[in-house]
Amino acid sequence: MTDKLEHIVARTERLGVVGSPSSTAQLALDVLGSAVGRKLVGELALFHFVQDATPHFALGQITEVQLRNIWHEDPTMRSLIRQRGRVDAVSERQDTHLGQMVLSAVFKAGGAHGYEPSILGTVPSTGTPIHIVTDEVLEELLRPYREQIFYLGHVYGSTPKLPLWFKHFGRGPDGAGEAYHMGIFGKTGSGKSVLAKMILTAYARYPQMALLVIDPQGEFSKDMKPEGASGEFALPVGDVVRRFGKKPVVLTVRNLVLDRWELFEEILYESRFFERLTMPKGENRQAACSILVEKLQKAKIKLTDLHQRAAFDKAWSLLLEEKTQKVFYRTETSRTRFNEAMAEADVDAFFGELWGPVAELFREDRPKAKSIDKALAWLLATDADNRPILVVDLSKEQSAGLFWNDRIQSLVIKRLLDGLSQTAERFYKDGENLNTLVIIDEAHRLAPRELPREDDAAHGVRSVLIDAARTTRKYGLGWMFISQTLSSLHQEILQQFRIFFFGFGLGLGQEFQALRQLVGSSGTALDLYQLFRDPHSAFDVTSRQYSFMTIGPVSPLSFSGTPLFLNAFNRKEDFLRANGISLGV
Repeated sequence: MTDKLEHIVARTERLGVVGSPSSTAQLALDVLGSAVGRKLVGELALFHFVQDATPHFALGQITEVQLRNIWHEDPTMRSLIRQRGRVDAVSERQDTHLGQMVLSAVFKAGGAHGYEPSILGTVPSTGTPIHIVTDEVLEELLRPYREQIFYLGHVYGSTPKLPLWFKHFGRGPDGAGEAYHMGIFGKTGSGKSVLAKMILTAYARYPQMALLVIDPQGEFSKDMKPEGASGEFALPVGDVVRRFGKKPVVLTVRNLVLDRWELFEEILYESRFFERLTMPKGENRQAACSILVEKLQKAKIKLTDLHQRAAFDKAWSLLLEEKTQKVFYRTETSRTRFNEAMAEADVDAFFGELWGPVAELFREDRPKAKSIDKALAWLLATDADNRPILVVDLSKEQSAGLFWNDRIQSLVIKRLLDGLSQTAERFYKDGENLNTLVIIDEAHRLAPRELPREDDAAHGVRSVLIDAARTTRKYGLGWMFISQTLSSLHQEILQQFRIFFFGFGLGLGQEFQALRQLVGSSGTALDLYQLFRDPHSAFDVTSRQYSFMTIGPVSPLSFSGTPLFLNAFNRKEDFLRANGISLGV
């Protein structure tokens, strides 16, 4: 097997040889004259060496190329060049090109699978040939793992596909044995949402894995429809996951049933119901909502029946009681003003325009309605042959006829997250692995570093997410955060990530400082990242490049922890073909 790989490598183009100075962390690459004219930065390269009397193969990406000509650096020669422009005896002929190669993986021959991970424990001698890596080389080197390999794109600026693997969170040959968290970062238009959808399809291959998408903007839900896709890439996610045997279900605001009296109390407070009765936001309105909910419960009114006229009439009569009013208005003057407002109010309009849109959120007999608890129980049941995908669409587009705003969205997301954490803990106590990935879009809005003090709902969401990132990994519950910014996402969450994808747009100011802290001292890697160009600077849509730097155990070529660079596919046909996915009948 080693002979076969050596034979394949021998047929590939030689870029250069190991130069000096080199170390086990970074190799100097003396570029051959035949390769000087080609693009080198970003290329994946490989060399063969012997360590402990065993053949080894080391791979890495070329992150930088420097040009040196010592004659051109001489002051006298510079004066001559200034007059003539070039000196034929030394210009170009005496140029030397020195590349920097950051190693990402080392394999040694032997073991049960033919090749197994190793380390670069010594520096190979100068003159060791360094070859370009091709698809054929990678296929032979990773042949034992070909069923686990998944492709999101090509090696940055090159032609071979970059092999990645996304393992489920359970045990077994395709399992990671534990859950892990990941983050995808980049400016709007950097391709992060498309990358997240491709990763979602990678996990959808596993029948034993469930997926939950919390979708504040409704982007993922559109892609789950048959032959439905949004955006320029237009990846039919729903069709792909159905091809894998997954059942994608979209729950919108219209068919997601809220199931807690505490939620009704908070949403009623947010609504204009009490505002129309001359009661502004504050302690009095909080007290009014609290006492009304308490008395409705004592009156045996069911939460799911609040949309009925009889429930509203009961609530209206309770508010007319002096005993109730004394809880939130102590003075006679305030109670008189409140009673006058109720007497002048159009009760039918209050029921239809103010009470109804709030109560509908708790109505159980809506078409295809599911309570949060039932939806989570259905999603997380581990006995299904092929566990489903649930997308919770919380966008305003779906809220026509319902009372909905950003604060209520936060309250609902917090309810979802609380339910997830409680269910995960219960599974863990029963000795089961949840084996579930939660994808959260617009994460910078849900878990920012800074929040207004008065926004209790947003604080609640952020607190739950921070706690979940710390604790749920042991339950088999992983999280994927998609964010436009890196510096504004809460530091506690960032520290829990195992896998990062960084797209275009983080190369300046606070974003770059945050990136530098995460990547560490990989100076040339950061230099290469800063070469990423804005995808929208391309002349047309087909030539756009969506470049990403990734860190973490996401590839068989990155177990040393160094960054890898890729250009994500920009055509769905390329993505489907690379991963052997057919959507035909």
